[in-house]
Amino acid sequence: MKLSRISAINWNKITDDKDLEVWNRLTSNFWLPEKVPLSNDIPAWQTLSVVEQQLTMRVFTGLTLLDTLQNVIGAPSLMPDALTPHEEAVLSNISFMEAVHARSYSSIFSTLCQTKDVDAAYAWSEENAPLQRKAQIIQQHYRGDNPLKKKIASVFLESFLFYSGFWLPMYFSSRGKLTNTADLIRLIIRDEAVHGYYIGYKYQKNMEKISLGQREELKSFAFDLLLELYDNELQYTDELYAETPWADDVKAFLCYNANKALMN
Repeated sequence: MKLSRISAINWNKITDDKDLEVWNRLTSNFWLPEKVPLSNDIPAWQTLSVVEQQLTMRVFTGLTLLDTLQNVIGAPSLMPDALTPHEEAVLSNISFMEAVHARSYSSIFSTLCQTKDVDAAYAWSEENAPLQRKAQIIQQHYRGDNPLKKKIASVFLESFLFYSGFWLPMYFSSRGKLTNTADLIRLIIRDEAVHGYYIGYKYQKNMEKISLGQREELKSFAFDLLLELYDNELQYTDELYAETPWADDVKAFLCYNANKALMN
C-alpha cells in the first residue's frame, strides 16, 4: 500500500491571517481549572437549598455532556474540511479546550459535592429526554456528509446551547454566591465565544465558494435547525428549572443568545 505524502505545517506561511489571530487568542487565553480557587465556594455551597444544589449539579452535567460531544465528535468532524493546515491546528486546540471545560465541571463536583449526588446527576443527564435530544440533533449533523451543515450545528452548540446552563452560575454570582465557580464559567464562556466566532467565520469563507441557490438552501436549513433546537431548549429549561421561579428569565437569556448565534 502506498502511503500519501504528509506535509508539515508551516506557521511562517499563512494563507488566512484569521487562523493565526485566533490561534494566538486561544493560546493566550489558556487556563486550567486547578488555577481557580473553587474551595472558596464551599461555604456558599452549603447555604444553597437542596433544590438549588441538585439544579446546579444537573446544569453542570448537562454542560459536561455538550463539552464531551464537542471534544470527541464535533471539532474533530470539522477537520477533514479545513481550508488550511492552520485551521486544522486551531480546531485541534478547540477540541482540547472542550476537554478542559468538561474536566472543569468534574473539578467543581469533587470540590463542592457529595459523590452520590453527582452520580445521581449524571444518571439524570442520561435519562433526560430534551438533553439527550439536543445532543442527538447536533451529533446527527456532525456525522453527516455536508461540511457547511456541520459548521452551522457547531456554531449553534457553541453560541446557543450552552447558555441555558451558563445562566445559573451567573445568577448565583450576581447574588454573591459561588463566585469562584462563576469565574471559571466566565473563562469557559470566553473560550466558547471565540470558538463560535471562528467556526462561523470559516462558514462564511466556505459560503463564498458555492452558488446563490446553495446559500439560500443553507440559510433555510440554519433557521429550521435553530428553531428545532430552540423549541427543544425551552422544554429542557422547563424541566431543568421546574422547581424554581427562574425559567422565564432563562428563556429570555436563550432568546438573546439564539440571535447572537445567528450573527456568527
